[in-house]
Amino acid sequence: MQPWMLQAAKKSETLFEKYGVKLTLGGEPTYVPLDPEGPEWNYSAVGPTKLVYARKMAELLRERAMPDSISIFSPGKLYPGEVNPRWAIRLLARRDGQPLLGKFSGHVPSSPLARLASLRREVCKRLKIPANNWVSLIDPTNPKAETWTLLLDHSDEAWQTAAWKIKPSERKLSTAEGPAGLRLPLHLAPEGVVRRALTLQKLGPHIEVFLPPLLEKPFLELLRCLHEASPTKKEPLQLQGYLPIDLTHEWIVLGLTADPGVLEVNMPACDSWMEYAEWLEVLQECAEESGLCTWKQAGNKHQTGSGGGNHLLFGAPSIEENPFFTRPSWVASLLRYWQAHPSLSYLFTGTYVGPSSQAPRIDESGNALLDFEMALKYVENLPEGDQRVPLSEALRHLLTDNSGNPHRAEMSIDKFWNPASPTGCLGLLEFRAIESTPEPDWSSAIALLWVSLAAHLLKKPYRKPLESFGSELHGTYLLPTILWLDFLEVLNDLRGGGFDIEPDPFSEIWNWRFPSVLEHGNKNGRIEVRRGLETWPLLSEMPSEGGMTSRFVDSSMRRLEIRLNREFATQYHLHVNGRRVKPQAVLPDLFLAGVSYRHSQLYPSLHPGILPQTPVEIGLIPKKGGKKFFFTLAWDAEEFTPTPTPSHTGKFPPARRRSEESLTYDLRF
Repeated sequence: MQPWMLQAAKKSETLFEKYGVKLTLGGEPTYVPLDPEGPEWNYSAVGPTKLVYARKMAELLRERAMPDSISIFSPGKLYPGEVNPRWAIRLLARRDGQPLLGKFSGHVPSSPLARLASLRREVCKRLKIPANNWVSLIDPTNPKAETWTLLLDHSDEAWQTAAWKIKPSERKLSTAEGPAGLRLPLHLAPEGVVRRALTLQKLGPHIEVFLPPLLEKPFLELLRCLHEASPTKKEPLQLQGYLPIDLTHEWIVLGLTADPGVLEVNMPACDSWMEYAEWLEVLQECAEESGLCTWKQAGNKHQTGSGGGNHLLFGAPSIEENPFFTRPSWVASLLRYWQAHPSLSYLFTGTYVGPSSQAPRIDESGNALLDFEMALKYVENLPEGDQRVPLSEALRHLLTDNSGNPHRAEMSIDKFWNPASPTGCLGLLEFRAIESTPEPDWSSAIALLWVSLAAHLLKKPYRKPLESFGSELHGTYLLPTILWLDFLEVLNDLRGGGFDIEPDPFSEIWNWRFPSVLEHGNKNGRIEVRRGLETWPLLSEMPSEGGMTSRFVDSSMRRLEIRLNREFATQYHLHVNGRRVKPQAVLPDLFLAGVSYRHSQLYPSLHPGILPQTPVEIGLIPKKGGKKFFFTLAWDAEEFTPTPTPSHTGKFPPARRRSEESLTYDLRF
C-alpha cells in the first residue's frame, strides 16, 4: 500500500469523523473465464458454466475469508425478456466473527434414505410441529430424486404447519428449471394456508434443502435447527432459498450473481476504504484460482475490461445512520462536480459510453439541464432534518436513461429511497461509470479517489451551475488526452483540499484503457495515435433465442486520437484515408484531432449503406517538400504499420468535423 494512499484514506476518515458521517463502501466487481465463449459470457445472464465457476469461487472465499459462513443458493429475479430467473450464491457470516451456527452434533444413519428420514423427523421434533405433514413428490426432470415438502410458516413466536391432502396424480414438481423448492404445486395447497414450504430433495449422496421466505429471527432459528438435525457433517446439507434482510446489521453477506456476460460479485458493505481494498485482493486471488479474471483478451488483441461493471456504492451501517438523509446538499454537490468533470464519467468505465450505455451522464439522460438545475437548487435549500423522501422525489425521475430507467444512470438513486421498488429503500448511492480493471490496486485507487472526493465535497461544497458542454461532450471529451487534462484538474482540486493523491495508478489505467497504436518521430517532432472512445447508438429491439435484457447497439464505429507536437503540426499536413484533417492547438505544444470511422458493417446497424472505412491510412505530407510518411491500420490489427506508398490516391474532399466546437472528424461525411 503506497504511503499517499494511506494518507488520503486517513484524511477522508478524519473529515467524516469531524462531520459525524458514517460512510460504508460497497462494490460489484465482475469476472469472466480466461476464454469467455458463449452467450453467457457475452450478453446472456445465465448459461451452462457460470454456476460451476460461481460455486468454485464461493468455496474458495469460504476457506480464505469467511470460514464460519454458510452458502445459500438463492433464486433471483426473472427479468422481462429472459426465459429463466437469475440466481445468486450468497455467503452469510456473523459480523462479530462468531460462528453463525452452533457446534455440529449430528449422528450418521446407516443409509442415504435413512439420513433423509432422520432429517425429516429431527426437524419436526426441534420445531415442535407434527411429523406426519410431509408430502412426497415426484420430480419429472429427475425421477430418481427423492423429494419431500412440508408446509411451514412462523407466526407469533411459534412454528406452524398444516396437512396437505393432495392426490397421488398431482404429487409432482413442475418441469421448469431451478431447485425443487421453486417448482412446488403450491396452487393446490389448502385454502387459508400461507403458501410457503420447506423442501428436501436427495440427489445422490447430497440433500438439498430449500428454505421458505422468513423474517430474520425465524430464518436463523430454522438454519440452526437444520444444522443440529443434519445427519452427517461429511456430506453437509446444500442450502437453497430466500435470504431475509439483515435488519439488525449482524451479518456479512457476499453474493455471486448471474449478470449479462459476467459473474458479478456483490461485496459486503465495508466500513473503510482499507477493508474494501483488502476484499478486492481476496476476490482477485480466489477468482484466479477458479479460472476467472477481470479482463478479456482475444488472441493478440488489446486487453480490455471484463465487459461488466465494477459499480461503487456509498451507504451507511444502518438506515438510521445514513449520512445523506440529513445532508441533501451533499448529494447535490456530488452530482454537480461529476457533471463538471467528464473524466469521472469516461476515464474508468468500459468501451460502451454515451446515452445508451449502462451509465449515462446527467447531460446524456434526455432530460434538460434546466430541470436538473431547478431540482438541485430545491435540494440544496431543503431545511434541516431527515429529507430522504423529498430528496428522492426531486431526483429519481431525472436520474434515468433515455427510456426512464432509474437503474441506468451514472449516479443511480434507484436503491436510495423509492418505496415503489423492491430494493429501493436502502439509502444507497450507486456510481455505475466504473469497470473492473486487471489489477486490484487500480480498482482500489479508483475507490479511494471516489471516497476522497466525497470527503472533500463534504467539507467544501461545489455549487457552480451545471455546464452545457453541447457537442463538445462527445466530439472532444471522448479523446484520451482531453480526459487526462480534465482529470488533472480533479487531482488539483483534491490537492487544494489536502489530499495528495498521486497520478501514477491513474496514468497506468489511462495507458491501458487508451492504448497507443502509432508512435513516430523523436523528441523534437512527434506524432502519436491512441484509441479513443465512441458512443454507440441504441437500435430497435431484436428478438433473441432464450431471451435477454441486453440491448442491441450499433458498435460499428471506432475513434482514434491523433496527437502532434508543434514541430510536426507546422511541418506536415495530416491526411486520413486521403482526406485532410487539421489538428487543433489545445496547449502551446499540443495539437489534437479525433477521427471517427466505420470499422465494420454489422447487422443490424445504422446507415447500412455506408461501407467500412478500413484499413485506416494516416499520411504525413511535408508542407515544404521532403519525405512523405504513410501508416496503415488493418481491420483486425492492433497497431499501424509503415507503408511505402499511399493506398488512397487522387483528390479527396477535406474531412469534416461533427461541429465547430468538436475536435473529432467523421469520415462518414
